Amino acid sequence: MNQKKSVIYWLLSGCILVFIMVVVGGITRLTNSGLSMTDWHLITDTFPPLTEENWQKAFDAYKQFPEYKKINQFQEGGFNLADYKFIYFWEWFHRFIGRIIGLVFMIPFVYFIVKKKLDKSTMQKCLILLGMGALQGFFGWFMVKSGLVDNPDVSHFRLALHLTFAFITFAYTLWVALDLMYPDRKAPITELRKIARIALIVLIVQIIYGGFVAGLDAGRIHNHWPLMSDGQFFHESILLEKDSWLLRFTEGKSGVQFFHRTMAYIVVGLISYLFIQGKKHQLTANQKLGLNGLIIIVFLQFTLGVFTLLFNVPILLGLAHQIVAFFLLTAMTFTLHRLSK
Repeated sequence: MNQKKSVIYWLLSGCILVFIMVVVGGITRLTNSGLSMTDWHLITDTFPPLTEENWQKAFDAYKQFPEYKKINQFQEGGFNLADYKFIYFWEWFHRFIGRIIGLVFMIPFVYFIVKKKLDKSTMQKCLILLGMGALQGFFGWFMVKSGLVDNPDVSHFRLALHLTFAFITFAYTLWVALDLMYPDRKAPITELRKIARIALIVLIVQIIYGGFVAGLDAGRIHNHWPLMSDGQFFHESILLEKDSWLLRFTEGKSGVQFFHRTMAYIVVGLISYLFIQGKKHQLTANQKLGLNGLIIIVFLQFTLGVFTLLFNVPILLGLAHQIVAFFLLTAMTFTLHRLSK
């Protein structure tokens, strides 16, 4: 590990920055700030407007787009330049961190290549990460663009794509770092690895649906638990929102919420089953750490999800729910890695 320490720290710093970016992205979404920057310039948007004149120009440009025309100009008390500066800050900060991630990745990457600190396998993985980072930037632009035409909301499909790919990029970066931290290969625990892989796939589907819920504001209806509104497990509105089952569970607010809240039980069940089965094997300290962390975090996440729903998605609870989802994916990635190698 000592020979690769600088590379490991570099990769882990990338994980931390991706985590921060997702947190800021969550604040941006929860404060409805994501459509405040109506253009996309890699260089000139590096810093926010520095004069009142430039601020006013940016605000005037924002007024030409659907979010202002259809929503903000009609809000109680009006929507002034100070309000615009607030939402602009969060979207600008989100993009700024993206630029920092690019620099933090590219500059050390070139340095490590020149110093020959990357073996062939690690270099190939880092090239994949480079591509993933570029693709994530495109997904961000692709998402924002959907809310600047007619609809003052971004597409929930594009939001889920942007969010989920950030989670996957984080998980893959962590996996590459773990490969360097634990270079010794041991026989995997096949039974537990299989369960963990299934749990990871289900967790990613749940993250996708978390993006759907966020994009549709589906957490602001049926704010009851364990049943939905009117004491119904499967609310009748699910059938009324859309004509097909596919659309009901991908575009209908009630259907998307039902799927997300039901999948939560499955995620908890699979991780609990993995934890119980793990007790039947001789595990290493790291394997025990992973499983113990998983079981604690999944119940914390489930509890946060319930309270976020019951309190109609307040910003702090919504953000905490997203943050703990990140911790859950971290624990899942670590555990699967330790069970696999």
